[in-house]
Amino acid sequence: MKKVLIAAAAATLMLPTAAMAERDGLTVYNTKCGVCHASGAAGAPKVGDAADWGARATQGMDTLLATAKKGKGAMPPSGLCMDCNDNELKSAIQYMLDNSK
Repeated sequence: MKKVLIAAAAATLMLPTAAMAERDGLTVYNTKCGVCHASGAAGAPKVGDAADWGARATQGMDTLLATAKKGKGAMPPSGLCMDCNDNELKSAIQYMLDNSK
């Protein structure tokens, strides 16, 4: 019985860690960014459009991340992904770049 209780307590303590697992670029894109970047809504660069992303790609990840975090044009800060950390935003940006060549 004691081992079962210890295992249950350990599993419970691990739940917040699992809930805070970092999301990959595809997940962030599909749940946050794709709303505008799939269609080009409000002037957002469309994923898959090399012309939209070509000049942006040359700016480098640090610049793209800073722009995403600050917001630009109709895009609010962090693209409304207020729960995204820098790595998640970078992963989403990289996903969009990789799929727009």
